[in-house]
Amino acid sequence: VQLQACGGGLVQAGGSRRLTCAGSGTIFWSKAMSWYRQGPGNQRELVATIQMDGRTNYADSVKGRFTISRDNTKNTVYLQMNSLKPEDTAVYYCNVVVNRANYWGQGTLVTVSS
Repeated sequence: VQLQACGGGLVQAGGSRRLTCAGSGTIFWSKAMSWYRQGPGNQRELVATIQMDGRTNYADSVKGRFTISRDNTKNTVYLQMNSLKPEDTAVYYCNVVVNRANYWGQGTLVTVSS
């Protein structure tokens, strides 16, 4: 199982960014997929999850600002981030659990300047 994340970069506060994670090596449409992030000095935290049927859930800190979506035909999951804040600065990781094993993308850095 491989996950390839991209889309990070530098953005001003209030701006938007879309992250993309493309997967291979498993049947992604049948799996829940998630985005996590790890900010400076912080532990990795769950940002958003999308189930195989499209149901989503979000961390309270990003509700109303971030949207997770997926394209099963492309084995891809997205994270649309709007109204970004400096505290959203982090390395963002995509994640899938296959047979109880966690697989992670390589991480993509999002830096939000004030």
